[in-house]
Amino acid sequence: MRGTNQRWSASPEYVRLVMTTSQAVKAVQDAVSADKRLTVRSGGHCYEDFVYNKDVQVVIDMSAMTHVYFDTAKNAFAVEAGASNLQTYQTLYKLYGVTLPAGSCASVCAGGHISGGGYGLLSRLHGLTVDHLYGVEVVVVDENGTARAVVATRDSTDAALKDLWWAHTGGGGGNFGLITRYWLRTPGASGTDPSQLLPKPPSEVFVHATSCKWSEMNEASFTQLLQNWGTWHEENSAPDSPYNSLFGLLKLNHSSNGYIGLVTQMDATVEGARDLLDAYLSAVSEGTWIHWEPLRVPMGEHVAMPQFTTPRTLPWYIATDYLSGGTPAIYGKYKSAYARKGIPATQIKAMYKHLSRNDYHNPSALLQIDSYGCRINTIEPGDTAVPQRDSTLKLQYQSYWSNPAEEAIHLKWIREFYQEVYAETGGVPVPNEINDGCYISYPDTDLNDPAWNTSTTIWNNLYYKDNYTRLQRTKAAWDPTNFFHHTQSVQLPTQPS
Repeated sequence: MRGTNQRWSASPEYVRLVMTTSQAVKAVQDAVSADKRLTVRSGGHCYEDFVYNKDVQVVIDMSAMTHVYFDTAKNAFAVEAGASNLQTYQTLYKLYGVTLPAGSCASVCAGGHISGGGYGLLSRLHGLTVDHLYGVEVVVVDENGTARAVVATRDSTDAALKDLWWAHTGGGGGNFGLITRYWLRTPGASGTDPSQLLPKPPSEVFVHATSCKWSEMNEASFTQLLQNWGTWHEENSAPDSPYNSLFGLLKLNHSSNGYIGLVTQMDATVEGARDLLDAYLSAVSEGTWIHWEPLRVPMGEHVAMPQFTTPRTLPWYIATDYLSGGTPAIYGKYKSAYARKGIPATQIKAMYKHLSRNDYHNPSALLQIDSYGCRINTIEPGDTAVPQRDSTLKLQYQSYWSNPAEEAIHLKWIREFYQEVYAETGGVPVPNEINDGCYISYPDTDLNDPAWNTSTTIWNNLYYKDNYTRLQRTKAAWDPTNFFHHTQSVQLPTQPS
């Protein structure tokens, strides 16, 4: 049995498909009573072996719990754990004219996505997905081995329940229990009209996609491009910036791909939108001598998009569907980082070195740097479990391959790449004036390995920083036997780090 990432497999004794919360409770109870190692699958997109590994005996499959609806009792939108991003967008938008600032990958499901924080092309405009989380339903196991479903909301008056809600605002999946559904309503939204309780997306957006040839790139132009990218985001990531609806993806493919790509979405209805977009594109290109041309080849999770060389206006939902991305079921390795400021020269030099290495050939290897900041940074680090609230960029290192025999080659490249970029802080993005740790929804177990993390900052602090103590307290309250666990799950306070 495998997920989307074919690197990970399991041979469970059985798979339990559940369709209701009561079925989920029974499935968990059966596993507890039989002392079986259990994991939970919602969308199957986990980057590491948290769901599929040799020790798993039972997998609970949430893919049949896909309902998205307005719950009048909670005055909030309910999203079951198996609902995909695209299904959620479609229901919210077509029935109520609202949306969530969630991820761009269509087939990722709510179960793991929301609990990790969730961000996407509307996050600079509307914040993270969890900034709109009202409540969560979780199947938990007490110290006596009894499974039950509990509901925790941001209005919970019981401190332990409030902690359980908070832990699901970015604490990651597989830590505290089995998530069956979420409820979402924007803080401060009032009344009972569903169309007023979550953000409204732009009616139309500009979509732009372009690329430049690696053969026309040298280290000076590469450096200038990244300096421009970082400087622009430093200057345009305030919450009220006229660019708070612009989200860019700079796709720094390995040179064997032949191209570097730039994909942009922006609200087309804001005043002077096209002029703003043109000014952004000019600022990114200034002094680079780059000749931009159509994006004709696939790049990471995105297909070729030659039709968007000139920015085109599309209805928001059509653009969201088109840009949904996602990779086929192949082998992959990923790493992440937050950047508080533009990328420093030492990091850019390491990026150029490894992206242009001629001893490595993989057109599907890349570093993608995403726009961040704006409304994301209006939340205090402790108000949700996501502590990174002053970054302007988010980085995702990616390598994909189809031949399992080549795994060592690709792992070596991405590990050496990442380690050298963050060489000044022990091979990982230790929080400082520039870096701000890693994203739990892009898990990377190399952070646990002293061969690749030579810093004094352990993996849980790279993800959670000062929020980890509260997450541990929540773990002790709701999963005291550590029944739900994986390689990077939140640890009980008594466990060694």
